[in-house]
Amino acid sequence: MTRNPPPIELTNLREPAIEVRGVHKHYGALHAVDGIDLRVERGEILGLIGHNGAGKSTLFKMILGLTPATEGEIRVGGTRVLGRDFRTARRHLGYLPENVVLYDNLSGLETLHFFARLKGAPLAQCAALLEQVGLAHAGKRPVREYSKGMRQRLGFAQALLGEPQVLLLDEPTNGLDPQAIRDFYATLRELQARGVTIVITSHILAELQERVDRLAILAAGKLQALGSVQALREQAHMPLTIHLALAAADRSAALQALATVPGITTTATPDGLHLDCPRGAKMAVLAALAPLGARLLDVHIHEPSLEDVYFGLRGD
Repeated sequence: MTRNPPPIELTNLREPAIEVRGVHKHYGALHAVDGIDLRVERGEILGLIGHNGAGKSTLFKMILGLTPATEGEIRVGGTRVLGRDFRTARRHLGYLPENVVLYDNLSGLETLHFFARLKGAPLAQCAALLEQVGLAHAGKRPVREYSKGMRQRLGFAQALLGEPQVLLLDEPTNGLDPQAIRDFYATLRELQARGVTIVITSHILAELQERVDRLAILAAGKLQALGSVQALREQAHMPLTIHLALAAADRSAALQALATVPGITTTATPDGLHLDCPRGAKMAVLAALAPLGARLLDVHIHEPSLEDVYFGLRGD
């Protein structure tokens, strides 16, 4: 049996892991992707979020070379997608589609063997990957007996075949229970520590909030915003919310102290005060409250959630 040639290493460290330049994808009058420029650095975990039809899956398919761009250029590790070297370089990409389609008559291990042969990955990896995703106990069972979460974990295992340098994961936690989700993100951090670049989509925004390095927000095929969660919070100009716990008798003193801070709004609550505070006024609020001393029983400062930021930047 002839061996597949070794895949081209994506080792040009001066090049980003993924570079999207002025990319459009049109289906007749529908502009599924409409002029996106995006650079994903090596070893980065990027969250790609947007409503259904925003262009996320289409962008993934173009990065994978499954569908050509109408206009623009995409490079992965410096190699031009659909160029002469990309077919070989694509062996270093792992992909988990949103809807995993598997052969029900194959076992979990046979499924990985099937995909390993397609990808030219060593069959010896398959058993270890089943162990890694928590399916070692079910490796010999037919896939038709797998739950939705088990199928999703098996799909993740096939994406890891061949030790990819770039992972594209489309709604990867769909069907997973909380422990499996936690284990999944722990695996991503281990992969990142080894230099793997990961782009992940999810409709569960709270899940991504503390787990990605940057976020790209797509809307109607366009890149609406890009940055860390904190940078997007600042870009959205959304106020902080501060809850002050204090006795009713001390509420007037707190209001008097806060009157010196411009731009805040206060609302009485059963156990204190609720403040909407411009980001730049946070330290002024804390300084104004300092003279209250022990009369201030507690302070809770809440940043806008990723969901708040997402809708704020989209204008919804």
